[in-house]
Amino acid sequence: MGSGPEKQLKIGILGCGAIAQAGHFESVTKARNTTLHAICDVAEDLLQRFSVTYGAAKTYTEYEQMLADPDIDAVIIATADAFHVPATLDALAAGKHVLCEKPLGVGLDEVEGLRDAVRASGCKLQVGHMKRFDPGIESARSFIEDEMGQMLAFKGWYCDSTHRYPMTDAVQPLIIKSAAARKPARDPKQDLQQYYMLAHGCHLVDTARFLCGDLVEVQARHLQRFGAYSWFVDVAFANGALGHLDLTVAVRMDWHEGFQLYGEHGSVVAKTFNPWLFRSSEVDIFRESTGGTSRVLGADAHVFRRQLESFADAILNDTPIAGADVEDGVASVRAMLAIAESARTGQAVRLADTSGAI
Repeated sequence: MGSGPEKQLKIGILGCGAIAQAGHFESVTKARNTTLHAICDVAEDLLQRFSVTYGAAKTYTEYEQMLADPDIDAVIIATADAFHVPATLDALAAGKHVLCEKPLGVGLDEVEGLRDAVRASGCKLQVGHMKRFDPGIESARSFIEDEMGQMLAFKGWYCDSTHRYPMTDAVQPLIIKSAAARKPARDPKQDLQQYYMLAHGCHLVDTARFLCGDLVEVQARHLQRFGAYSWFVDVAFANGALGHLDLTVAVRMDWHEGFQLYGEHGSVVAKTFNPWLFRSSEVDIFRESTGGTSRVLGADAHVFRRQLESFADAILNDTPIAGADVEDGVASVRAMLAIAESARTGQAVRLADTSGAI
């Protein structure tokens, strides 16, 4: 690990796809405590372009070779979902810490096996639930923990928009594709119901868990019409609070994401923006004691960079993961499985009873 004004974690990134190009490359180079040491991808044209652009010291076309590099402290897994668990297991076996993109995996058995591997490895694993590092959402979490008292009810929604691609095309860097890129054996978008739950449902579930704690039971309804998919999910939290989750893709309106939370000493109302705007959620916290509402500005809302800095801090200072850890990753997969099963059967499903793959 490097030294200087501040210790630097040397990072290797696996994958040069869209999530790396739009989020991770920039985060590693902007973070106060990380250095981009290496990039690995089978597509040599992408390797050449992004190693030059972001100043990676080394490039690899073979993952095993990158993992054998003794200078690398940690890897970012920025691949398709199907590759997350195998790539993370290889990294742990090589003694590397891991920041793995969400969702942690696509099946309960594989993520529980990964949890065991993390425990045995002595390495740290953080799951890329970057919304935990949204300053507005952080302010809500602080209010809940320090001031709100008992929780009554939570309503959360994540509604992707038919207009999201014009929006993201306007603000993201141009995403470069390669014919040589490695793809999963099965196109993830072949089953859109599964794809939307994994890609978007994991955000909704993790935000609910981050703010309200563990989910114990869900009852879900699912409807598909005119190419849109909608899940309405009634939720029971371990703390006794009631919850309702709305996952809809895609709404015929602007991006629609946020939550409402009702507590003993106040309430929270939040509006969250398309993540590629790097804009803090507008979170209004009402305190019953003062009859007033407050909102943090959240000027620094580069959630990908902020999550990486937190990950690096945990490794450099040997402290617990402050973001989503492997237990959170497993819990998210378990919740999505329960929602899918409930939507299919029409029955309430306890998370403790779930199994299989999403």
